[in-house]
Amino acid sequence: MAVLAPRRLLLLFVGLVIMSFGIALSVRSDLGTTTISSVPYVTSLITPVTLGTATILLNAGFLGVQILLLRRRFPLVQLLQLPVVMVFGLLNDAALWATSWITYSAYWHQWLLTLSAIVVLSVGIVFQIAAQSVMLSGEAVVLTIASELSRVFGQRRIFVFGYVKVVFDIVLVLSALALALLFAGRVVGVGEGTVAAALFIGVVVKRLQPVLGARLARFR
Repeated sequence: MAVLAPRRLLLLFVGLVIMSFGIALSVRSDLGTTTISSVPYVTSLITPVTLGTATILLNAGFLGVQILLLRRRFPLVQLLQLPVVMVFGLLNDAALWATSWITYSAYWHQWLLTLSAIVVLSVGIVFQIAAQSVMLSGEAVVLTIASELSRVFGQRRIFVFGYVKVVFDIVLVLSALALALLFAGRVVGVGEGTVAAALFIGVVVKRLQPVLGARLARFR
């Protein structure tokens, strides 16, 4: 299968490594992590579960949602999302360990870490897109929801991937906030850095895609 071609898998793996370090930098900033990692990160703060393990569990849930929505129409090849996200979860924990030495002494240092995280994570996403291999479950479930809404209710602008992704991210952040307030009694894991990531990661990816993405596609 083309999705399992060695070069595509290499691009995917490198992308996952880079994305893991982007997430780790956002965690080290203490300004809030990315939207997709908000629930796993808050979970890691209020339970003994690590960020990587929480990421695996959440994404396994996303895979389950895809199966429930598509049923017999679910492509069996997409079950490969599970081993991919297991690798991603392990890489998240490894990146957190590798960046444990990073500290800050001023607010602008925190913002420098946040901006670095946005750039690094965006580069990783470009690698993942260029691979055209197995999607991470967080992106795949959004694509599934968008396609199912269009199938059931007809093609409408509000059902395109971009709009569904925005709503999905808002739900994740609100869920993370609810978990934090319920179990920690205060807002943790979500902050201005989360908002910055939501606003600018897409923009940076669009800027990088024509240059870096095109070169990576030739490698594929």
